Amino acid sequence: MFINHLKNLFISGLLISGSLLQSQTKTRPDNWFNLDAATDSVNGVSSDRAYKELLKNKKSTTVIVGVIDSGVDFNHEDLQSVMWTNPGEIAGNGIDDDKNGYIDDIHGWNFIGGKDGKNVSDDNLEMTRLMRKLKTKYEGKTDADFKAKEEKNELKLFTAVKEEYTKTKDNYEGTYNRLKFLKTGLSDLNEKVKKQLSIERVDFQAVERYVSEDKKDVRMKGFATNFLKNSEGKTLDALIEEINGGFEQFRSYVECGLNMDFDPRSIVGDDYGNSNERYYGNADCNGPDSFHGTHVAGIIGAARNNGIGMNGIAADVRIMAVRCVPAGDERDKDVANAIRYAVDNGAKILNMSFGKKYSWDKKVVDDAVKYAESKGVLLIHAAGNDGEDIDKVTHYPCKKFEGKGEATNFMDVGALSWQKGDHIVAPFSNYGKKTVDIFAPGVDIYSTTPKNGYKDASGTSMASPVTCGVAAVLKSYYPTLTPEQLKKILVKSSVKSYKSKKVIKPGTKDELVKFEKLGKNAGLVNLYEAIKMAEKFTKTKT
Repeated sequence: MFINHLKNLFISGLLISGSLLQSQTKTRPDNWFNLDAATDSVNGVSSDRAYKELLKNKKSTTVIVGVIDSGVDFNHEDLQSVMWTNPGEIAGNGIDDDKNGYIDDIHGWNFIGGKDGKNVSDDNLEMTRLMRKLKTKYEGKTDADFKAKEEKNELKLFTAVKEEYTKTKDNYEGTYNRLKFLKTGLSDLNEKVKKQLSIERVDFQAVERYVSEDKKDVRMKGFATNFLKNSEGKTLDALIEEINGGFEQFRSYVECGLNMDFDPRSIVGDDYGNSNERYYGNADCNGPDSFHGTHVAGIIGAARNNGIGMNGIAADVRIMAVRCVPAGDERDKDVANAIRYAVDNGAKILNMSFGKKYSWDKKVVDDAVKYAESKGVLLIHAAGNDGEDIDKVTHYPCKKFEGKGEATNFMDVGALSWQKGDHIVAPFSNYGKKTVDIFAPGVDIYSTTPKNGYKDASGTSMASPVTCGVAAVLKSYYPTLTPEQLKKILVKSSVKSYKSKKVIKPGTKDELVKFEKLGKNAGLVNLYEAIKMAEKFTKTKT
């Protein structure tokens, strides 16, 4: 799904994953990403200020934004009024009314579902699929065993994939077993404390009062008090729930993501070997777990000023839900088709909060990106959460085409924290002087979740839709702007206040580097400044 490389589990309660974190503390405003550095003393994108001061008397046009993700809860109270609705389709009649090849695609489409209504939930990591494909031919072989250049290249790929697969599998299984131990042990302790003290709510003080001579209980009591002592008001039930969340994610990776015997593609029923196949899937663009996509959609365009929930960044958008991202790694064929579907159905900006280290069929994705480029569609992509330099370690999909050339309509976005000073860059964010175009708020972002919920989440998966929302506002008020122009304005208008300052390098504990070394422009995306530049830009061009 959106979690491609679970890197770590901080026992303090902060779960870092491939593109998603969930934190448990609130020390800043829920709407901080909408706020302004000058007026609110927090490094948001100044959207509230922009609407109040610059856009008050301006007219906008509706922009369709494609959310290519795990699915979107289109019935959410804060999203249902801003969902894209296919004007040419009649809901539920089982007919392709608009003849676009997709039956009953009311709010979007699902490329990882079958015609019978079943959906893929868990899937392999791409390295697992490559292992399954290459192992029989290349296991135990050396370069001398092959003459063809293509085979030698595949052997090299297999060698690299096998090394990472083995290491990842060992790490994940180890973490999974440790979490299982904690989950089981703490759950048992929780029940014993409740019984001994005749209480229902087990907090730090209750665990301290619990008495037992059982060695396992004593050990678990030590774990519990260590976890709870710095979390005022937190209960053991809440802690167990958090650990269970991590346990379930690692379980998914151990049992599905890294399991070469697991392959759910038969659910979809397509010809997977045919990358040019377009028409498969189903109309369930919500899917079995749309947490990630629903959260992303809310950041972009949750209804503003409706008195409920939260405010998205863009006020005049329609969210098109295109599901192609499972719990595991997305497949290139599905990504390519998701891009083409969104483009063909009117989306002008696409958010892509997903990524992986390997690509099965890069060409098919490149062709889709070029197609979007030819149709004037901007693609905004999360840089990833491995704390790595993606100039050196490619994060797919990417703006560089296979062979040579680079997409002009493609942006990579790094994540910012709400903290100031040297902590401003999110510790998990990928970076790259040649690759990352801009940075945006991506830590503790409060947004929509399925079934009318709201929750904080963190990751470049959140920074990407923040940028996407800003781009959508620009496109809404300045509709003639091309993707290349939008990108240019977003980058050039970004706030450079941290450019020459030293920040903690992502992926390290305390290594300081100049912010300008982490991205192309060392800028923080800002709607207020972008509108001022767009106004000058359009007047100059006309």
